[in-house]
Amino acid sequence: MTKAKQTENEYTIAEAYRYLANAKETISKSPIVYGIYTDSKYVREAAGIAYLSALKALDVYFLSKGMNKADLPQSIEEYLTFVKKKIPLNGKLNSALTVVYQNLHIFAYYRGGIGLEMVKEGFDNARKVIEMMDKLMVKPTNQNFVSEAKASYKRPTKDPTPDPSPKKREGGDVLINIIR
Repeated sequence: MTKAKQTENEYTIAEAYRYLANAKETISKSPIVYGIYTDSKYVREAAGIAYLSALKALDVYFLSKGMNKADLPQSIEEYLTFVKKKIPLNGKLNSALTVVYQNLHIFAYYRGGIGLEMVKEGFDNARKVIEMMDKLMVKPTNQNFVSEAKASYKRPTKDPTPDPSPKKREGGDVLINIIR
């Protein structure tokens, strides 16, 4: 991948999904015994990547709303503040981001937590953050799709040739075209 292409793809939702997929691949290298991961190295690495996937999705959203790369949040406190200020109806997003931060970044990455359910919950919430940002993103409209506001309706034109088949009336009676 060239440097230009790498920079171009760096701020896309697809890149956030790629981070999450890489995190899942990394954590799958650690065996699970009695509900805990046995190799904390892989857990720490995967937790860090999954945490970054959620932040990447937020960055993509903020950039899509016109924010400059230099103005992107630098700490989790700034991310949470930006979410509260810039994203409408953000209760679920705020909760998901908090779980991602606590379970993946603090407990799994920094403190070496290896609990299966804790890490799973963090991964699930990272996926939720990415999906929420993906839904909020303005998607380019399909050129073949016509919205209701743009649609124009035409009256059907009457066919000048008579239809030889019987026609029904509202009352259920059948009119028969008689040929003379």
